[in-house]
Amino acid sequence: MKRFQSEPLDLPTDRADVKRADLIFYGVDHSGPTYEARVFLDNPRANSETPRTVEEGYAGSFTVFGHGGCFGGDNHCAPVDRHSDEFDRRPPHPLTPQTVAVTVTDALARIQGEQVKVHVVTVLPAGMEKFSGSTEVLACERVRLATYA
Repeated sequence: MKRFQSEPLDLPTDRADVKRADLIFYGVDHSGPTYEARVFLDNPRANSETPRTVEEGYAGSFTVFGHGGCFGGDNHCAPVDRHSDEFDRRPPHPLTPQTVAVTVTDALARIQGEQVKVHVVTVLPAGMEKFSGSTEVLACERVRLATYA
């Protein structure tokens, strides 16, 4: 089990008008192992045993179906190195980072204050912990909170 923690995210000043709130994770790397990402708000102690309840800050989850690493030659799994132009009709490289959204409306309604930190606990399938290495499993470029009135 690995953890990810965001920088503090600003909350809207008038939350009474918020009908829906989404956390959007940009640039999620899925080249490594498969895992479940459990999203908690303002709960730095969250781990794989933490109850998935709003009272514990649980906001939702998403699953990354990982590719399990690269078995090709040099730069085989490097989507940025792939040549493309406006006439290239191939689909995007299979390892192009993903964008993932998690609806967090109920959990966000319980947050007090002007900012919130997102804590993501990644849980690997049973027996797969040996493939996670010493780095964080969840790697993403940034996290954004989007609210809708």
